Amino acid sequence: LLKRSKKATRAFGDWTLVSTISHRPGRGREEAMWSEGLLVGLVTGAALLFLLLALVVRQLLKQKRPAGFPPGPVGLPLIGSIHSLATEQPHVYMKRQSELYGQVGSEGQRRIKRIFSLDLGGISTIVLNGYDAVKECLVQQAEVFSDRPSLPLFKKLTKMGGLLNARYGRGWTEHRKLAVTSFRNFGYSEKSFESKITEESIIFLDAIDTYKGKAFDLKFLITNAVSNITNLIIFGERFTYEDTEFQHMVEIFSENVELAASASVFLYNAFPWIGNLPFGKHQQLFRNAAEVYTFLLHLIQRFSQNRKPQAPRHFVDAYLDEMDKNKNDPESVFSMENLIFSVGELIIAGTETTTNVLRWAVLFMALYPNIQEHVHKEIDLIIGPNKTACLEDKSKMPYAEAVLHEILRFCNIVPLGIFHATSKDTVVRGYSIPQGTTVITNLYSVHFDEKYWSNPEMFCPERFLDNSGQFVKKEAFIPFSLGRRHCLGEQLARMEMFLFFTALLQ
Repeated sequence: LLKRSKKATRAFGDWTLVSTISHRPGRGREEAMWSEGLLVGLVTGAALLFLLLALVVRQLLKQKRPAGFPPGPVGLPLIGSIHSLATEQPHVYMKRQSELYGQVGSEGQRRIKRIFSLDLGGISTIVLNGYDAVKECLVQQAEVFSDRPSLPLFKKLTKMGGLLNARYGRGWTEHRKLAVTSFRNFGYSEKSFESKITEESIIFLDAIDTYKGKAFDLKFLITNAVSNITNLIIFGERFTYEDTEFQHMVEIFSENVELAASASVFLYNAFPWIGNLPFGKHQQLFRNAAEVYTFLLHLIQRFSQNRKPQAPRHFVDAYLDEMDKNKNDPESVFSMENLIFSVGELIIAGTETTTNVLRWAVLFMALYPNIQEHVHKEIDLIIGPNKTACLEDKSKMPYAEAVLHEILRFCNIVPLGIFHATSKDTVVRGYSIPQGTTVITNLYSVHFDEKYWSNPEMFCPERFLDNSGQFVKKEAFIPFSLGRRHCLGEQLARMEMFLFFTALLQ
């Protein structure tokens, strides 16, 4: 019965197949094509799976610490410690980790090294904490620690060109030299430049008066005023507070500074392929950058229309002169693209820090009315009610100077600075640091280093005064960083902070 049943089934199946083929021409060809497609799909799937596994293995190998590398927290597979940077403020997290991993030796015989490693998704990174470690690397080994990491974000935004993110070499050296010369020639060394800052402060105060005592967000006006000082050097002109196009650009700059520090962007640096995804904060950052670059090109063309070669009026003119002088040099680092990058970076650097210092200053004067009153007394004594402050008054106003310095120390406007990289293999405090290692300088840990600051968690301007009430500099005060890549606009920023702060309180 079983044999008969199988034979009958086979016969029925054969009849069905013949019947189907006879009634549906091409069915056999369709089945063959379907089988071929299935085979291709399986092979493709297997290849993709193999590729995925290879990428995972490659990523895990990248996350392995090199021999002699500093210790650090054990991160998650693939992403390392990126997730930790999203759960709390990165600089606070790094200072806490340095207390766990920045010490070696047995109990009671610990040696503090203040350096630990951090896995940012396969990107080998060390974090320097405390003044001594930062100084040792950025000053004593300046040649090694003056490079920038070749991170996908920097490559995408500036192609490692421009000024701030340029690799350490001829390109950076020539751009830095031109920028420093321009800031000196068109900025703080000009006798008339101080009066331009004073004029801007008056316009700024008049704009505040238009609110007639009502509450408002001070950020907009401070950003306008501060950015205009940088604009005078870059373009030779200021922008009105009603210039909506320029204000929009400054807002985008500010947004990009925040986006660049987000966990999403750290993920992009670790896995550049996610840049192909249509969503994520990195995509917003790229859209912002493209919009800004287009607008900056328009500004460069606008302010260079009446340019006279070799008679520069501002940074843009001086840069175009360098382009003309080097036009026959195939290896010239001066180009329109690098000019756009440099202008954008100078505007960000010249606006963000000083703007945020002044915003913190307003907050702290409100929080500490006794300190505000002390500054007022000094202003009344040295400047008086009818005269505007000048830079000559600065040395006569030690308390105001101490307050500004304490704000810079306490608030840590740029807590992690700009990332550095090693240009060759080196040794730091007994640890082997390979070439190309990303280096984070935790300036927050420097300004809260108990070795140099007593009660660092307390806001106390008096720490910058001696027993006779005179201002004293502190070695471990480095808000503008150290070494060859320290902030080139430091002198200008100090001028602005003092003149705007005293004008505002007066």
